[in-house]
Amino acid sequence: MFVGIWFDSQIALLSSFVVLSSGLFILWDGDISPAQAGLVLMYSSNFVNYLGWFMTHSTHTEQELVSLERILEFSRKPTEAVWEIPETAPSEEWPQNGQVTMEDYKARYREGLDLVLKGVTCHIKSGEKIGIVGRTGAGKSSLVMALFRMMEATTGHIAVDNYIISSLGIHDLRRKLTILPQDPVIFGGSLRMNIDPQAEKSNSELLEVLKQAHLQKFVENLPEKLDHHCGESGKNLSVGQRQLVCLARCLLRKTKVLVLDEATASVDIETDDLIQKTICREFKDCTVLTIAHRLNTVLEYDRILVMDNGMVKEFDTPTNLLADKESSFYTMARDSNLVKTFSGHKLKQ
Repeated sequence: MFVGIWFDSQIALLSSFVVLSSGLFILWDGDISPAQAGLVLMYSSNFVNYLGWFMTHSTHTEQELVSLERILEFSRKPTEAVWEIPETAPSEEWPQNGQVTMEDYKARYREGLDLVLKGVTCHIKSGEKIGIVGRTGAGKSSLVMALFRMMEATTGHIAVDNYIISSLGIHDLRRKLTILPQDPVIFGGSLRMNIDPQAEKSNSELLEVLKQAHLQKFVENLPEKLDHHCGESGKNLSVGQRQLVCLARCLLRKTKVLVLDEATASVDIETDDLIQKTICREFKDCTVLTIAHRLNTVLEYDRILVMDNGMVKEFDTPTNLLADKESSFYTMARDSNLVKTFSGHKLKQ
């Protein structure tokens, strides 16, 4: 608003200057007739009005060109792979075991950029709980993106229960995997819709997963219960409640492979503890891959996968890694003042 007022005042000042200059010119040149003088003064006044119009519309045109530039940028982005491939679609029961295998997997975010995953090879057994740790930029989140085919392999492959995921449709793959992200995704709509977007489950099933996610009392105190309206991005819910709603969504799907992408990094210690206990109890027969923000959250996991510069640096049990004082995991635990904490727990052998 203030910019508009300033702009109008400058145009008015310029208009006065142009008209004054024209008038002085007419007085200086005595040969101009009254009709010509009137015409000059009229056009002098209109010139400034046209100048203001031109400046306003040139600004709008520049803004529209920026929008056009963005649209062109989006249009040039490569499209995702095929949504569904009937010929290679797995059975509805897939994956039955949750085995995940990566063989010499290399990938980059887009053509021309450096590799972010550089020959990752690892074999994760059915039902294993794997903690994925590493410094910032080590490739932890890239590993998850690769599993969900948010980027494609340059070489190598990933297989889930012996199905190479690059041969599957995007929808066939992603609907069979579950992820609990760091930033909870809540849509503007009812609590019921946020937990069961496809409206496939009954009220009793929804209430059961809310109970498992420690939200039963919260929902019981809501006047509209499951029809309670969640604001856009869950603005009327606390950070912890938003993450527990996402946990309830995961519990409702309960696929054989669960990925936690630093899911408890933004919540308090109490909510973190609730989420970890629920996952250990409800996903005990599932394969769980956890990108750990707090090292103590993967203390009792079966194995720890340490990433460094896009490569697997270490992959062993917590006990073996902590027994080796030269290991990167030991160094991270020591830097976090957790070595004594770890030594006081019964770790996986």
